[in-house]
Amino acid sequence: MTKLDANLASHMARIALGHVCKEYPHKLDHVLLGDEDLAPPRVLHPIFHGSFDWHSCVHGWWTLLTLRRLFSAIPEASAIAELASDSFTREKVGGELAYLDRPLSRGFERPYGWAWLLTLHLEATRHEEGWAAELEPLARAFARRLGDYLPVLTYPIRVGTHFNTAFALILSLEWADRYDPPLAELIRERSLHWFGSDRDCQAWEPGGDEFLSPALIEALCMAQSHPVLFPAWFEQFLPRIAAHEPPTLFTPAIVSDRSDGKIAHLDGLNLSRAWCWSSIAPALPDNQRYIALDAADEHLAAALPHIAGDYMGEHWLASFALLALLCASGELRAKVLQ
Repeated sequence: MTKLDANLASHMARIALGHVCKEYPHKLDHVLLGDEDLAPPRVLHPIFHGSFDWHSCVHGWWTLLTLRRLFSAIPEASAIAELASDSFTREKVGGELAYLDRPLSRGFERPYGWAWLLTLHLEATRHEEGWAAELEPLARAFARRLGDYLPVLTYPIRVGTHFNTAFALILSLEWADRYDPPLAELIRERSLHWFGSDRDCQAWEPGGDEFLSPALIEALCMAQSHPVLFPAWFEQFLPRIAAHEPPTLFTPAIVSDRSDGKIAHLDGLNLSRAWCWSSIAPALPDNQRYIALDAADEHLAAALPHIAGDYMGEHWLASFALLALLCASGELRAKVLQ
């Protein structure tokens, strides 16, 4: 598997620096109540107005801060720090909070953007600058929304796109363990309630615009939220892994047109599958562990060369590549082994 080194980190940092402040083209998640609500992205969102859409800008920032922490000597590190200090200010965070107070903003970026914002704040706490303190009110606002949302979500959303419930729970759990234990308890309870009885997953995927594997994301959610129960649960959830079945989970998706934003999602599917397979591999029996790691290698190799080249993928794919690469290096495996 490709390893994350300084050269690759520098390449990914340049990609993210090239879009987190790039305002246009832009796809807004914005409900208009009148003409007065018409405004450019930088006015509506003082921090997260780049990267084509709000959530991609958030995880673009996560990518930058994570790379800056792990590779502090790369040439881009100082530019990342300077830009972060200019962006994560009380005034600009206040502007992002004000947007949440608008009527009909209850569902804004739910739940994908919420979870990524919590992940960004958690990464900011690993830096000595005051970025985390400035971002914390925004993180807590989204955490409250998540805490209110999960009890009224009767059924989990299993699609392989932004609305996927399990993906949001994965990203939110570590933040909640540290900052909001009742939310962490709720995440674990809901995970078991929604997914604990699932058996013999057929993995009818991928859909033509998915960037998440519904099957593997659910598995990773259970691995992180219930690591003790996970091995027995996984044996029943995907009982034929030793035979490489269902075969779709071992076959990288074909991306026919990377200029099409939806079809380009499939590069993200390959990267997120690599992340999932690498993450759950340590918890699997020996005869399955290497099968999972081989699948991770194959999916990562299929997508990593395409994280730049067309803006439809370039504005977000590096984040998913980083998830996979961090897991391959051991950064994200510890929680699976607890």
